[in-house]
Amino acid sequence: QVQLVESGGGLVQAGGSLRLSCAASGRTFSSFTMGWFRQASGKEREFVAFISKFGSTTNYADSVKGRFTISRDNAKNTVYLQMNSLKTEDTAVYYCAADDGVGIHTLTAPYDYWGQGTQVTVSS
Repeated sequence: QVQLVESGGGLVQAGGSLRLSCAASGRTFSSFTMGWFRQASGKEREFVAFISKFGSTTNYADSVKGRFTISRDNAKNTVYLQMNSLKTEDTAVYYCAADDGVGIHTLTAPYDYWGQGTQVTVSS
């Protein structure tokens, strides 16, 4: 079992920045590919970014490429999402997720563990 706890969400003006954190506990953190997803009100949960077990590979949704950066610190059992140049359309609940297998990590299906989510609201 892995427990994931997100933090760092909040209210920010368009153009601003936030950094989300996701702290993991329960199993060896470096066993997991970590992903960030988001879900806006009334919409499906969508992929934002993922990072491989030791950080050598990252992947981003086109909508956030160049603005968001995913990183991880395996010594701290934490994955981060640095969000810059935020837009109103980035408003959503952001979830981190963990997968210890192989799969298409831009999809929700491979992920076995999910956090409770943190709200990000971007005002105009």
